[in-house]
Formats: sequence, C-alpha cells, structure tokens
Amino acid sequence: MSDIKKFMYLNRRAPYGTIYAWESLEVVLIGAAFDQEVSLMFADDGVYQLVKGSDTSESDMKNFMPTYRTLGDYGCRHMYVDKASLEARGLTQDDLIEVAWEDFETEEEVDNIVEIVDTDQVAKLMAESEVVFSF
Repeated sequence: MSDIKKFMYLNRRAPYGTIYAWESLEVVLIGAAFDQEVSLMFADDGVYQLVKGSDTSESDMKNFMPTYRTLGDYGCRHMYVDKASLEARGLTQDDLIEVAWEDFETEEEVDNIVEIVDTDQVAKLMAESEVVFSF
C-alpha cells in the first residue's frame, strides 16, 4: 500500500481580508514537501486568489500571489478553477495567472496547470480525492 495520498485543497474565500487563503497555501506547501499528491480547487470567491495583478498595498497583508507560481516546482500538478464561479464574477482564464510544471526526472513539461472545470468535473475531482481540506 502506498503512503502517498491524494489531497484536494478547496479554496472558497477571497485572498485577502482573512487568513484562509494564506493558511491554505501553507498547508499545500507542507503536503507537497512530504511528497503527497496535492491538487487545488478554486471556487466561489476563491477564484480571486489566482487573478493577475493583485495589489495589497492598501492592506496590511503581504502579497503571496507569487507563491502560487512556484507550486509547480513543489510537485503540485493540478490547479482547478470552477467555471461557474469564474463566470459569476465576470472573469475568464485570461484573467488568471499561469503556473508552469516540470518533472525534472522525465523532463515532461506543462506550460500552465491552471485548468477551468465545469460543475460535473468539480464533483468528480472531489470524489476522487482521498482527503479534502476546505478553506
């Protein structure tokens, strides 16, 4: 039996104003550091966590958006965005950051692991996960 678990991190809150998004990112990095299979799902106001050009200068919070771009380096291969949540906020894939991924052993590369998924795919991906953390 493998010790590797499939973790899904569900991000449903806006990136700033609370610590939920930051806490999620920290837990994702910990899971990835321990070689677990980590995926992220962004839904509801969580989609704002991936919007390009976030500006935190008017808040007391540090802009942690650049950390998302490094997740591919930590072995995170899947970042999903709920299509309905994105559309409800007037956003498209073009509004989101891109996150590259590369397997240094096989040299396989993916230019952008941020994928828009519909409601059925969201349910399927959540069901396939062994552990779901909601933030």
